[in-house]
Amino acid sequence: MTATFDYSGTRVLVTGGSNGIGLAVATAFRETGAHVTITGTRPSPDDYDHDLSGFEYRPCRLPDPDALAAVAGALAGLDVLVNNAGQNLPGGRSEYDPEVFEEVVAVNLFAAFRMATACRDLLEQSTVEGGGSVVNVGSMSSYFGIEFVPGYGAAKAGVVQLTKTLAVAWARRGIRVNAVAPGIIETNMTAPMLPFDELTRPILERTPMRRLGTPADVAPVVLFLASPAARYVTGQTIPVDGGFSVQG
Repeated sequence: MTATFDYSGTRVLVTGGSNGIGLAVATAFRETGAHVTITGTRPSPDDYDHDLSGFEYRPCRLPDPDALAAVAGALAGLDVLVNNAGQNLPGGRSEYDPEVFEEVVAVNLFAAFRMATACRDLLEQSTVEGGGSVVNVGSMSSYFGIEFVPGYGAAKAGVVQLTKTLAVAWARRGIRVNAVAPGIIETNMTAPMLPFDELTRPILERTPMRRLGTPADVAPVVLFLASPAARYVTGQTIPVDGGFSVQG
């Protein structure tokens, strides 16, 4: 059995769609017929080792308000916004440094709010069944204290609450707002920790499915939340964690 979606004619923006979870989500939307715009931190899509030619690419360094506004302002229309771009431990610096903490919160929370706000009017004009949709990307750190990323955890907890608040505020505009909360997913962000058994073993032991996730595990959940199949779902955050969050 395979779950399939048809996003033909749909316009999608995936922030941070140049790598990892964002790239998997952007690819899944594109493969189902959507016109997909992605953002990345490099000047050109040619600056990446993998092929991004199937997407409309916009350089955008978070949380620069002007860069965010430029991305939103260049869109002719929008049906789905995926607020995926994020960062932790920038440059290997400690998030217990107040300046680094603020930087991480700005990238992971403030930028998501700014982008959603910048795209709100376009999403309100969407004519797709179920209305325009925002899908934010949270984390297991939205719910659990993870000692070495206090800024990232605080920001991702804020993403869950922001999802609820915007869902209430924008329902009258015909915009649904939901989120996914991935567990440990094999991406560039988690790559530094994956070789260390002392870091991964406790996670795997707590995870009933006994494996780490992949970006391909997350993408279909995002597509579902943005689809007419979820037209009566808003304000929700769906864990995609192999059962990590339900294990005692």
